[in-house]
Amino acid sequence: MRVLIAPDSFGSTLGPVQAATAMGEGWTRGAPHDDVELLPLSSGGPGFLDVLGRALGGTTVMTTVSDPLGREVPAAVLLVERDGRTTAYIEASQATGLHLLGADERDPGLTSTWGVGRLLETALDEGAATIVLGVGGGATNDAGAGLLAALGAGPASALARGGLALADAPDDALLGLPAVLDRLAGVDLVVATDEETPLLGLQGTSAVEAPRKGASASQAQALENALGRFTDVLRRSLPEPPLDLLSGTPRRLERELGAGAAGGLGYALLALGGRRVGAVETVLRECGFGVAAARADLVVTGAGRVDWSTLRGSVVSGVAAATLETARPTVLVAGECLVGRRETMTLGLAGTYAVADTPSEVEAMVADPVGTLASRTARVARTWSPAR
Repeated sequence: MRVLIAPDSFGSTLGPVQAATAMGEGWTRGAPHDDVELLPLSSGGPGFLDVLGRALGGTTVMTTVSDPLGREVPAAVLLVERDGRTTAYIEASQATGLHLLGADERDPGLTSTWGVGRLLETALDEGAATIVLGVGGGATNDAGAGLLAALGAGPASALARGGLALADAPDDALLGLPAVLDRLAGVDLVVATDEETPLLGLQGTSAVEAPRKGASASQAQALENALGRFTDVLRRSLPEPPLDLLSGTPRRLERELGAGAAGGLGYALLALGGRRVGAVETVLRECGFGVAAARADLVVTGAGRVDWSTLRGSVVSGVAAATLETARPTVLVAGECLVGRRETMTLGLAGTYAVADTPSEVEAMVADPVGTLASRTARVARTWSPAR
């Protein structure tokens, strides 16, 4: 049997490539008579660059950027040449990821997206005509103000001190924004994210995402007010308001789907003329998933934690939907599964298998993520492809 193994990352313990390698090893152990192909995937967060670099090749440019608290961390930009034009791929979580902070350092009121701006600067310096930013998760909640400061739109003292400081942003905090827009005028800026959160409101990033990053209820409300102030400053600083192509009326960027992605990083990128695309759809296309799935007899995907949010905008849901078009079955190996079989079946999954179902199994998974994932995948292989 021909088996395609196409997982996402398993939380912060295993990246997509590591997870695919462990699952491939396990499947080969359980069904040595099968042909196994590995195709790690990403939803725009950690692993985005590794996945695309593995699939597309290209040149990796190493650099150093600031983490959410301003400390230097290594990062990279992937450059791919196409028809004489350079496309740059950026993984925002290299500069904003929660994995860069200790549990006691998580404070979305103080963290900044300055480092993502430096990555964007690197891509521009390399002459990129198209820049694709994988935007997922992260530890920030500053509406991309830090990124704008890094590009020269305004002073770091006003914009790069975290989301709460934006409550005091002066009216002229973004005087340099028109010059930044001129510099990006010839660049196709692509925001690859499956997050649909708007920037403001009861379903906005401060209300929904900030508490997951360490914010208290009162801090989340303060962040909402601060980001509201920042949108007023940005709206007045735009040389021309962006217009809706259908109605011709001004667009309210803070209300658009994806504006709240990564703590509002999506909002700043939309204000710079970016266009939003689905990260999973983009990765599936760039990695040639459809062709790989069509030549397989079975597709095996994976993720660290499967819950209600996994039912849309995730690698698991994207793989299941794309594989249905090839009339191949898809099974899921997950670290933990917090939804029932009925929910996973609605995605088109033929089977769902958890690495850990009990507290002791969770402890074992945390202690040995590679070994436990490989062992569980080996058992799944013996179920789906028994020895002849």
